[in-house]
Amino acid sequence: MFDTTEDPRPHAVVIGSGFGGLAAAVRLGARGWRVTVLEKLDAPGGRAYVFRQDGFVFDAGPTIITAPYLLEELWRLCGRRLSDDVALRPMDPFYSIRFPDGSEMACTADLAATRAEVARLAPGDLDGFDRFIRDSERIYDVAFGDLADQPFHSIGALLRAAPDLIRLQGYRTVFGKVGDYFKDKRLRIAFSFHPLLIGGNPMTTTAYYCLIAHLERLHGVHYAMGGMGALVQGLVGLIEGQHGVVRCNAEVTEITTRDGRATGVRLASGERIDADVVVSNADVAWTYSKLLGAQPRKRWTDGKLARARFSMGLFVWYFGTDRRFEEVGHHTILLGPRYEGLLHDIFRRKHLADDFSLYLHRPTATDPSLAPPGGDAFYVLSPVPHLGGGQDWTQLAEPYRAKILARLEETVLPGLGRHVVTSRIMTPLDFRDRLLSVNGAGFSLEPQLFQSAWFRPHNRSEEVENLFLVGAGTHPGAGVPGVISSAKVLDQLVPEGAAFKAKV
Repeated sequence: MFDTTEDPRPHAVVIGSGFGGLAAAVRLGARGWRVTVLEKLDAPGGRAYVFRQDGFVFDAGPTIITAPYLLEELWRLCGRRLSDDVALRPMDPFYSIRFPDGSEMACTADLAATRAEVARLAPGDLDGFDRFIRDSERIYDVAFGDLADQPFHSIGALLRAAPDLIRLQGYRTVFGKVGDYFKDKRLRIAFSFHPLLIGGNPMTTTAYYCLIAHLERLHGVHYAMGGMGALVQGLVGLIEGQHGVVRCNAEVTEITTRDGRATGVRLASGERIDADVVVSNADVAWTYSKLLGAQPRKRWTDGKLARARFSMGLFVWYFGTDRRFEEVGHHTILLGPRYEGLLHDIFRRKHLADDFSLYLHRPTATDPSLAPPGGDAFYVLSPVPHLGGGQDWTQLAEPYRAKILARLEETVLPGLGRHVVTSRIMTPLDFRDRLLSVNGAGFSLEPQLFQSAWFRPHNRSEEVENLFLVGAGTHPGAGVPGVISSAKVLDQLVPEGAAFKAKV
């Protein structure tokens, strides 16, 4: 390890090694900072942690890359190419959607192929599809192309963005806007479910998230060979190449302050680490309520955090089989019998319903190395209420897993139960206790209009100087492109290392 005792660069501590924290560390290192990343778990990645079990490899959280250019930027900052360390494979199709009536739709970057799928399912919606595609691009150009990596720290920034918000109808919901284009209920679901990928309810999430349809087509949907852990290790390698340090088994319990400024952190072991700036990739509600719990706060008080709306929880079952299911693709979305009603149960009633919709990930369709020869690795995810619903997952987890198994057997994986040879689950309890996510939420704060942009916790803390926030709970929001973009915002907020040193 590089000896940092004589390193003259100003010191930045990054709390958490999720993609937002790792991207922030790379950017700070490239701009002249000595960086220490502190991770609670025994390996880096945060939500992108990797489970290895009985010869199988399971990505714990994110599974796809939809904006690889953001990663390529990080590698260029270090004088390298992404392809030097990580091999990305484009997905075609991105995913298949299986509707409750048994019909299916393949989603792909090929516009003509997707149009043909719409024509097959609902020819009367072709004109609406064409309009939706045009409008999705317009929204993308503003909401992601122009705003995703820009700070929203002033009312002025919000007001400057307001005319576009009105023109593009960002004040509406995704589901409401999609209904303008499609009459077929299946297509309304197929083109509105995307906010669930970043913790949002399509019934309440700002229509700006219609941009995801264009994002997928413009940049493609990619898989990192070796799993997302390969990408995590690649980022760690960049940080270490800049003479930064990534420390695991190093849980931060306090951000230390003096005279309203962050001065470093204290670990669970009692060790104190001084820093010139602190960047928190921890859950924003945890950062303010726990890591700054003793610090007087004006905006993000415990009361306001208690009133905030958090994303749904996640139930994830990881399992490996002793046979391959070649007929199942890399990504499959299995929709349940209800859509609006199920979302209402999850987000508003916080009720664990008897029915569910599932996201099934079979990475060994692309990368057989993640399972022993002749086997498959799987991950199936079900959106569920966060812990505010009061469910006791210590009692519910196994019955819920069994229900998911039965659903998979009767749809796309017949006979599955006879072939499962390894298994593990994550529930909202794991998100709370393992990942320190308030309410066990899968994606921190819910991305609705009045919890977005200026209304979201700012990338530069409103409470403490020299404290900065990255990750799912700050601007622009969750998802791999969002959290990596949150780190890019720091380029406009944290001075170059040399400039900071000269100032102090």
